[in-house]
Formats: sequence, structure tokens, C-alpha cells
Amino acid sequence: MSIKPKFVKSIDELHEEHGLHTDTEHGLKRTLGAPSLVALGIGAIIGAGLFSITGTAAAHNAGPAVTISFVIAALACGFAGLCYAEFASMIPVAGSAYTYSYATMGEFMAWIIGWDLVLEYALGAATVSISWSRYLVKFLGYYDLHLPPELTMSPFSSVTMADGAVVSGIMNLPAVFIIIMMSLLLIKGTKESATVNTVIVALKIAVVLIFIGLGWGYINSANYTPYIPDNTGDFGSYGWSGIVRAAGIIFFAYIGFDAVSTAAQEAKNPKRDMPIGILVSLAICTVLYILFAHVMTGVANFTSFQGVDGIAPVAVAIDHMGSVGANGVIIPAYPWLNKAIIIAILAGYSSVIMVMLMGQTRVFFSMSKDGLLPKMFSDVHPKFQTPWKSNLLFMGFVSAFAAFVPSSIVGELTSIGTLLAFVLVCLGVIILRKEQPNLPRAFKTPFVPLIPILGIICCLAMMVALPLDTWKRLLIWLALGFAIYFGYSIKHSKMRLKEKQNGK
Repeated sequence: MSIKPKFVKSIDELHEEHGLHTDTEHGLKRTLGAPSLVALGIGAIIGAGLFSITGTAAAHNAGPAVTISFVIAALACGFAGLCYAEFASMIPVAGSAYTYSYATMGEFMAWIIGWDLVLEYALGAATVSISWSRYLVKFLGYYDLHLPPELTMSPFSSVTMADGAVVSGIMNLPAVFIIIMMSLLLIKGTKESATVNTVIVALKIAVVLIFIGLGWGYINSANYTPYIPDNTGDFGSYGWSGIVRAAGIIFFAYIGFDAVSTAAQEAKNPKRDMPIGILVSLAICTVLYILFAHVMTGVANFTSFQGVDGIAPVAVAIDHMGSVGANGVIIPAYPWLNKAIIIAILAGYSSVIMVMLMGQTRVFFSMSKDGLLPKMFSDVHPKFQTPWKSNLLFMGFVSAFAAFVPSSIVGELTSIGTLLAFVLVCLGVIILRKEQPNLPRAFKTPFVPLIPILGIICCLAMMVALPLDTWKRLLIWLALGFAIYFGYSIKHSKMRLKEKQNGK
């Protein structure tokens, strides 16, 4: 019995649309070896999730056992990553999971995944911009420069001032500022040179290594007791349910590893190098993440990260690295470290925001080319040769979320959206193996259908563990997407129009 749906693009159609060829002679030049792919993966993975969400997940869900959460999230990424690698070796084109779904599960599922990817890219950029705002406020504070707290928080957040007064937020202005700046850069077409990008990646890795190296000597083993705090009676609030929920939340820290899979067409030996690039970069980052979380919850008790929405967890942990003075106040051992690390974090966050905004416009560019979205999303600026209308629209959309929605909400929405995308990619591998088993695959996911099924189970488990409110928001978002699809996309789909003209 065939499970192939209608309105599926063939691999040949995708290759023809994007000017690709099955022979390497006419394809992209294969220059990337395993070390290059590993470096690409590490640079893409290390980002805002580690520096900001780790503290939140430890404070409210897992305690010191957030290290176990990182292992669970890494397993899910590994299974999904192998499936991404197989697709990327066959369909190395723009659109990522959206394009993969079009080739396996048809137009409707492709629409769902494309709409869902907005949660990964657009809301991911909003989450990072909120973190950028937190660290900027912390950095300016070292020089006695204080922005009005009302303009650095969402209306749903508040902070208790030194005099005991409680101040509620109006909007997060710094987060809006960085979104606008990165969007304008994208519109103009300014690209980071390879040198600058390498420096930023090196800074991010250096931040992690310096924090682990210097912080290790200030670990207080008492902060690890209990390692797994007792559940409070609510699902996800400590205990093992808290560990699984934390895995779903800090999953955000791994977003970006699929950048390795998109380089399949440029890999020298994709059959060997793709799994190495994905799995080794994930393994290295997982080790760094576990050590980072271990030090963070060791130098400061996990309860220290509880509090207002504007906390910068790494800064809190560094403030605990030092000796206790006569008045009981901790005297920081490395007063320069916070400033240096925050500068590196701000630079790294800026590049992550730009990459996420760029990824979002690429997905909508592909959807617009297929007729599923208005032509404006694929309109290119006559001078800058960029999809400037799409950039402007998402500048406003992402800025609104960054300004008025707490980071916990956008972070969890980003995670659940990405997990859903991974579930569909894993499912797509199973479908394509059944429907088109003889298609040339430079890399094959091993042990199919076991690996894709394990990927689906792990991702679904983390999705189920996320708060019910996050599921409600996801369903509302998908319902909005369905309304657009059945109200507009289905009438303008180029594939449907083509088949109608052909009398099918």
C-alpha cells in the first residue's frame, strides 16, 4: 500500500529548480573535509541557549541535574541529525526542512513545516535578542550607565529595585534595537567576512572554555545537594519530570547543528564526513555544555538563578567566583572576566540573530517561489539583491515579540517548533525509503527505520514534557497557518496550477 501523498515534488524537479546536478562535476565544489564540518557545527551550535536558558532551566526545572537534560537533548539531536544528513545529501537546496517535506510528504505537510520554521528562526531571533538586551544592561551597569528598567523588560515582567519598589516593564527597547540593526544589515546585503565570522566563533568557544577553566576552582560541592531536587508535586518542577522538561527547554541550545547537513553538497566525502561532522560536533558541544552547566550550578546554587526575567545567568555565576569578605559579601576574584565575557557574548549573539533572520527569509523565499505565500516575500531589491520586503516584515514581527513577550515564552515556542520540525524530518526519511528506495543517496541514515523512530520518540517526549501553555500557543499558531493555507496558498500553489493546466 502506497503512502505517497499528492502534490509531491520529485527530487529531479528540485534539482532543476535550483540548478543542481547529480554529478559532482557540475555541482558545488567539494572542499569541506570532516574537520571543517565539525568546526562548522560547533560554531553554529554554541549560542544564546547555553548562556541564558541553562540558568533558567536549572532554576525552575532540573536543578544541578540540568547536565542530564543536556545529554537527553543531545541524543534527540543526534538521531534527527542523521536524518537531516541523508536529506541534505539528496536535496542540498535552500528551504531546509520545508523542501525536504515537499519531496516526501507533499505540499500540505511542507506548508506546516515551513510555517512551523517561523517558530525556530523568527522566534529564535527574538529569544536571542532578549538575551542580548539582558547582557547589554549588565555590561552598562559596570560603568554606572543604567537604562530605565521599564524599557528593558516586557510588560509581563517586573523587577524589585534597591528601595523595594516594584517596577513593571513597558517594552524591551535594546532587544528591538539589535533586531532593527541586524535586519538593516541583511537588507543592505552586508555579509560578515570569513575572518570576522571565524573570530566570533572563536570568541564564543573561548567564553565557554574560560568560564569552565576559571570557575572549576570555585565549585562548592554543597550546591550539588540534592543533585536531583525532589519534585514539588507539579509535573516539570524538579525530579525526573523536571529533567525531561528542562531537556525540552534547553534543546534551544542545540539549534543550529543542522547547518552541517546543509553543507552536504560541498563535502569531499559526504558518506563518511557528514555523520562525522554532525555527531562529533554534537559530542564536543555536549561535553562543553555539561561541563559549563556543572560549573554554573557548582559556583552558585541553582536557586540563585531564580528571580526576575532580566537575569543574565553567566554573570550571576561569575559574581559568585571569589572569596567571602568580612561583611559576608562575595569579592569577585576576576572583576575583568564578566566584562570580557559579556563583550564576547554580545558579539556572538549579534551574529546568531543575523543568521536566524536570514534563515527565516530564505524559508519564506522558497515558499513564495512555490506560490504558497505572496510574491512580496521573494521580491528582490533592485540594488541590494536581497528580499528586502520580507526582511522589513520580519523586522517588525520579531521586534514585537522581543519587545513585549517574556523570553521564557518565546524560548519554549522556539524549542517546540524545532522539535516538531525534527519529527517531520525523521518521518520523511522513513517515507522516502519506502516510496523511492533506489534514489541515489550520498549518505544513508543507518539502521532505518530504528534511528528515525528513536528520533521521533525522543523529540515527541521532550515536546510532551513542555508546559501545556506552550502546546496551546503552538496549536493557535498552526491554526493561523491553516487559515492562510486554505484561504490563500491552496489557490496560488504553482504545483496545483501546473497540474490543473495539465488536466490532472
